[in-house]
Amino acid sequence: MADTLKAFALNCSLKSGGDAESSSTDKMVADLFAELAAVGVEGEVVRAVDASILPGVLSDMGPGDGWPRLRQKIVESDIFILATPIWLGQPSSVAKRVLERLDAFLGETDDKGRMPATGKVALVAVVGNEDGAHASHAACFQALDDVGFTIPANAGCYWVGEAMQSKDYKDLEEIPDPVASALKMAASGAAHLARLLKANPYPGT
Repeated sequence: MADTLKAFALNCSLKSGGDAESSSTDKMVADLFAELAAVGVEGEVVRAVDASILPGVLSDMGPGDGWPRLRQKIVESDIFILATPIWLGQPSSVAKRVLERLDAFLGETDDKGRMPATGKVALVAVVGNEDGAHASHAACFQALDDVGFTIPANAGCYWVGEAMQSKDYKDLEEIPDPVASALKMAASGAAHLARLLKANPYPGT
């Protein structure tokens, strides 16, 4: 196995870590991490809603802001995973706040014009029991690309249940074959691309 890579995931569920009800988004991240581990990637996940991420578009919004610690984990990782449930057909409000805070990268370029996320790979994992997975992926991938992340092929993992039904991803007895295949492909592609970019960084301007 090639050198171990580091992945960092932000679970943008609306549920806190102390919530009695489990999170389907957590299960999706765990399933993705299992595939990443098979290709030499170590993973860590943080529940974003528990991290006191203040509103704003700077990397540090001052006292009480939990974002600087998360930002450090992102810039130290090789692969960043944004994981979000679908609400009203869109990424969660928590995911949108994360993307707003990443906006600061636009003004934090090095002397070659490269943002802190340049050379890092991004994946997006989405769960819901209504439509909206593709729209959520599109919104998240565009924002992540804007702030410097590289999007590999087949970088989107998702599961959506039947509309207006109560079954969640966490309640499934086994991972559906198409989802399992998507998770494996996303992990494989992300690790491959991350290793290429680590060995051959973007030159910048």
